[in-house]
This record gives sequence, structure tokens and C-alpha cells, in this order.
Amino acid sequence: MYHIHAVDEVTQWQIVACVPQISEAWLGPALHSMLAQFPFKILGFHSDNGSEFINHKVEKMLKKLLVEQTKSRPRRSNDNGLVEAKNGAVIRKHMGYVHIAAPHAERVQRFYEEHLNDYLNFHRPCGQVEVRTDAKGKQRRVYPHYETPWEVYRKLPNAGGYLKAGETLQSLATKARAESDTEAAKRMQQAKGILFADLFPVKRTA
Repeated sequence: MYHIHAVDEVTQWQIVACVPQISEAWLGPALHSMLAQFPFKILGFHSDNGSEFINHKVEKMLKKLLVEQTKSRPRRSNDNGLVEAKNGAVIRKHMGYVHIAAPHAERVQRFYEEHLNDYLNFHRPCGQVEVRTDAKGKQRRVYPHYETPWEVYRKLPNAGGYLKAGETLQSLATKARAESDTEAAKRMQQAKGILFADLFPVKRTA
């Protein structure tokens, strides 16, 4: 089983997905589902250089959605640095390093769609980066404040103009206010606990 995620570099809005195998057959539907979960219009899609992402089916799907695709350079992990960082900060933190068998992918995917993705975007603050230049011209990245992706998005100029049909700033604000950050975290953790209890049942000893 494999975890994949898409991250918007402006707001750090992220969608996590799970597939049984890394292959063209599984990645196409997964990417379509992931793009559909973003509340705003996607204009560009930057992917790894693997054949599962660079193929005719994915290209056809993105063209239909009017999304431009670019790809990372070979052996240049920094081309997708934010996604690589999120892999450790989100996927490994919540799902761990233990192998999860492919038949469980559908169950994990439901947990992502119903619990984790909304928690990440509406209730989990992220460090917001600023690039500062010192007197010698050297640049460094600092994280002076933390906000959720939703809080960053709603402050964008003309934020409502980027939303998909059927989405409004009011509807997103209502979703964000439906529960506190603490309540959302508890609900997500409870759902994860139930999931893990099913995936890794405790063996009884005599």
C-alpha cells in the first residue's frame, strides 16, 4: 500500500490519498479524486518524474480539467521539497512506518477522505515560510507564524474568485467553525484509533 499527497505551495492546502499499488491503473483515479477534494481551481500540477505520473491517461485527465502538468528533474528531490517535507510531518506522523497490506488501502482512503484531510486543512496550523535576506545578501527561510491552510487561503486577495463552482467562502468558513481545533483533533484521533485497531488487532495470549 502506498500513500500519496498533493500540496498547494501558496497555502499548504494538502490532500492525502492511499492506493494499493503505484501504477497507472491506480494513480489515475486517485489523482482525479484528490484534485476534486481541493475547494479551489487547480491550474498547475507538478509531479515526480515516475511513469505512473507521466503517462497518457494522466495527461488526458489533466487536459480535460484544464490543468497544466510539469515534472521534477531526475534526482532533484528539492524540486518537490514541500511535498517531501509533508511526507514526514504528516504521513509518517499519523500512519507510522509499519507496513500496511494493500487490501487495506480502501479503508485507509476512507479515513483520509472523511477525517484526516479536513483536519489538516481547517484545524492543523502549519509554519508559514518567509525568505529573508541578510546584510550580506544571504537568504534563509524562517517560519515566524503558524496558520491553518484555510486561514492562509481566506486572506488571499479575491479568494472567492478562485473557488470551484458550488464552493463559497461562507460554506468553507462554516465547515471550519463547525468544531474547534481540539474537537477536530480528538475526532480524527478517535477515527484513527478505530482504524488501527482493525488493521493491527492485538493477539490474545493464552
